Amino acid sequence: MIIHQKTIQTPLGEMIACALDEGICLLEFTDRKNIQKQFTSLSKSLNAEIVEKEHYHFKQLEEELKEYFDGQREKFDVPIFVKGTEFQEKVWQLLREIPMGEIRTYKQQSEFLGNPKAIRAVGTANGINKIAILIPCHRVIGSNGELVGYAGGIWRKQKLLELEKAILF
Repeated sequence: MIIHQKTIQTPLGEMIACALDEGICLLEFTDRKNIQKQFTSLSKSLNAEIVEKEHYHFKQLEEELKEYFDGQREKFDVPIFVKGTEFQEKVWQLLREIPMGEIRTYKQQSEFLGNPKAIRAVGTANGINKIAILIPCHRVIGSNGELVGYAGGIWRKQKLLELEKAILF
């Protein structure tokens, strides 16, 4: 099996996208911490080779990202494909349910999952999310209100949150 890969330019820097027929399976900033680990994990979990090659999902992804950064899109429709443990997939689905322009704490996320003590596990699942922006882990902050835990860089997390507030208001 082949995982298609493409580099995409955004206002916040270069991103790498990976896709299968099922959907986008990775979207990360190229300077993300441990990006090579993300590629290795993806390739291993899907038993597939990552190859620089066009895919029909990339066109829709690029259009939607452009609209998002232009302040004209609140929700992404491009299909995504995630593979993780049952808990991780629940965390990632819960992230997708956070409305644009809103933030939640890791504690709130763990409470929504019905396990208020799972704060660290929620943080870990957020951290290994392979699909930045589309699965909006940037909308989760520390209980003290601090912007913490964004592998793409705290400055990007801040910019994404500012962009989303501007879209809504």
